Order: sequence, then C-alpha cells, then structure tokens
Amino acid sequence: MVLLGRLALSCILGGLIGYERESKSKSAGLRTNMLVCIGSCLIMILSTEIYSTVEGKTNADPARLAAQVVSGIGFLGAGAIMKEGLNVTGLTTAACLWVVAGVGLSVGAGYYISAFFTSVLVFLVLEVFAKLDSFHKIDKKLTAKIIIKNNSTAVQEVYDTLKLHNIKICQIKMKNAEHAHDDSQVVVEMELINTKNIREVEVTHALYALDGVETVELT
Repeated sequence: MVLLGRLALSCILGGLIGYERESKSKSAGLRTNMLVCIGSCLIMILSTEIYSTVEGKTNADPARLAAQVVSGIGFLGAGAIMKEGLNVTGLTTAACLWVVAGVGLSVGAGYYISAFFTSVLVFLVLEVFAKLDSFHKIDKKLTAKIIIKNNSTAVQEVYDTLKLHNIKICQIKMKNAEHAHDDSQVVVEMELINTKNIREVEVTHALYALDGVETVELT
C-alpha cells in the first residue's frame, strides 16, 4: 500500500505542475508531466526494491536506475524546445519536465516533504514570474525577407527606414532574386530586433513606401 501511495502522490504532484503548463497551451501539458512523474517514481521504487533484495553485494547501487532517469529525460526536453529564427521557445517546458522527473524520484525514494514543496515552488514560479514578464519590456525578434532593386541607394533606404523605427539589424544576407532574368533585383534576408516594440504593420508599410521595394515579408 505504501508503494501505491507513492505512485498516487507522484501522479498528483506531476499533475499540479502539468495543469499550469496545460493552461498555457504548452507542448508538454497535464498528461505528459503526470506520466513523467509517475514513471520516475516507479523507477525509483524499483531501484530501491532491487537494492534491498541484494543488500550487501558490492554492485548493488540504488542510484544507477535513478541516474538514467535524469539523463534520459533530456530526450523529452529536447523535443519540447523549438527554434524559429532568432526566437527559442520551450525552454521552460523542458525545465519543467526535468524538475518533474526529480519530483517523481523524490516521492519514489520516500522524501515526500521535499517533493511536495518542490512542486509548490515550481507552480508558484511558473504562475508568479509569468505575470512579472508584463512589467518589463522584452525586445521582440523578427525576420525579414525583402526584394528590392539591386542598387546601393535602395538598400541604404531600407537600412535608414529600419533605423528610424528603432529596428536593430543583427544579421543580413543578400542574393539575386530567383524570378529575375538579370541581377536587377536582390533578396535581402535579415534578422532583426524590434527594440521599441513598434507594430510590424507600421514597419511593413514604411518599407513598401520606399522606391524600389517590391515585396516585404516580416515575421
């Protein structure tokens, strides 16, 4: 019954953190966190039970299976991390999975108080600090693809317009337009930082107003 209670508790604690992730529509939500916590708890129970049956042998180490959980959870964490241009998302979700695995191991080992308070702290960190994000400005990262005339004046006007709108250029690539029969047009691909959080539509309209700009894709 004690072992069943540990599994049930790990399910509840994993669900506490998973509920917060689910409410934010994250990739690893309620069920994922519950399963990770239950699985970690089961492996920890199995590890300690195996150790108790072979106690006294030099090769009996209850930490071996638990260590594999800590390293193996990285596969799930890597799957939750996504990169879109300059933006990286999913780091918090990946960290949650790692912590939830630790909670499950703690419950499986019988450290209920530490597991409970860890779950509460994680829940509070996710809820409270998420709200604090709205109190400070975060520079927005953008990617731009612009087709313009292949002359220095047109390119310079694009640079000046972005600077006027407080857009910082981090990286730039230029190549000939594929549909052009000559080198009269070029494609300018840029990675940008919107330091003043200017609306993207305003920047797009300003670029379209320039002489020589054919298309603008800003994401």
